[in-house]
Amino acid sequence: MAHPVDVHVGKRIRHRRWLVGMTQQQLAEQVGIKFQQIQKYETGTNRVSASRLWDIAEALDVAVGFFFAGLEEDGGDGDTANIFPSDLIGDKEALDLVRSYYAIPEHQRKRLFELARCLSDVA
Repeated sequence: MAHPVDVHVGKRIRHRRWLVGMTQQQLAEQVGIKFQQIQKYETGTNRVSASRLWDIAEALDVAVGFFFAGLEEDGGDGDTANIFPSDLIGDKEALDLVRSYYAIPEHQRKRLFELARCLSDVA
């Protein structure tokens, strides 16, 4: 049975890879392993070593800590994070929205962000 931390790290690898538009094969090539190993990491079947996680973080252009974000959350701290689905990063629609958002030129993106903030304030 996979350890919950390994499953969480694997999900974060998969979603970051998807967000940057990289295939398992491309990530595997950058890290120097076979794509089947990436599959096993992403499902939590295999545990990612510290040095391999470092290489994956470098290939995906994130800090190593990115893969552990959200582990300490128990949802009981009373903040606004409770309005989001428990696996927001696992929501394909949310990830697609983020990917599309970052494809917009920066000056237009800022205006879109301001519009979204205004709409959420009145909702």
